Amino acid sequence: MDPLSQGTVGAAFAQSVANKNNIFKIGLIGFLAGLTPDLDVLIQSSTDPILSLEYHRQFTHSLFFIPFGSLIFALLIFPLVKSSLSLKTVYFASLLGYGTHGFLDACTSYGTQLFWPFSNERVSWNNISIVDPIFTIPILIFLGIAIKTKKKIYSFFGIGWIIFYLSIGFVQYERALSAAIELATMRGHNPERLTLKPSFGNLILWKSIYKHKETFYVDAIRTAQSSTWCLGETIRVFDYKYHLPGLDKESQQKKDIERFRWFSQDYLGYDNEKNIVTDVRYSMIPNKIAPMWGLTIDDQRDINEHATWWTSRNLDQSQLDLFIDMLKGKKCGS
Repeated sequence: MDPLSQGTVGAAFAQSVANKNNIFKIGLIGFLAGLTPDLDVLIQSSTDPILSLEYHRQFTHSLFFIPFGSLIFALLIFPLVKSSLSLKTVYFASLLGYGTHGFLDACTSYGTQLFWPFSNERVSWNNISIVDPIFTIPILIFLGIAIKTKKKIYSFFGIGWIIFYLSIGFVQYERALSAAIELATMRGHNPERLTLKPSFGNLILWKSIYKHKETFYVDAIRTAQSSTWCLGETIRVFDYKYHLPGLDKESQQKKDIERFRWFSQDYLGYDNEKNIVTDVRYSMIPNKIAPMWGLTIDDQRDINEHATWWTSRNLDQSQLDLFIDMLKGKKCGS
């Protein structure tokens, strides 16, 4: 999730073991520890666009790395607080803050390698958006009250909100899943794979992607009092022979596409106009194909050259208006 959410969740759990004299310091340690796993974004390459994708949410986010990552952070922060906190206290607060990070990221759709090095599976429970103010703001409020009143009971209220909201996300996921399966059945389809993810900042409007034969079907599903469909677009599943018949099988670009396939959980499409292999899971509008990122491929490029990373995250006013209308149910029908 976004850094503010990661920090606030880490702070809430750390504050739960504080006393009234150190509640601010413990919360701050938990906040910073909750951010620390994302330092893996510093692992980058100017020539290899997939390297950062491979290492982000990898070893620093693994369940098995939590004790070691927490210890490293605690040893770095301890000299700044040793006059008032013991190393044991600092480590425990760091452990609670750091330990929440991978679990929270796994609740999103991006994919987190929770079980590295024993598995490189990208775990994604899809029960919360990567950014969700409705989730984060109440936690911040409870943290602030806990600090002001020096009563950690409010930290437990924050933890209660975290558990409650994530639980609602699982309930909404199941409702959206039922609607997605019903829609596919109405079309006479038997989905080979089906993925759902909440759209930006809410648990009401969901993006549904399923594969039937050689096509991905992308729709939005609104789940409020009842579930309605916002019918969307389709795209042919990426295929080398169909989309890139001239690409050398031994080329670095081919290898990059396969690495990108692993990152995207095999939801690859192709934009013929831009020559981009895309990640169908993500778009600004949940029932649209328009990609947010991908790999630009040039089959005339040298065999040892990497593909080029491409991004587009523009949201103009007409798209924003459309998104709000869909969220309100104006563009969706049963």
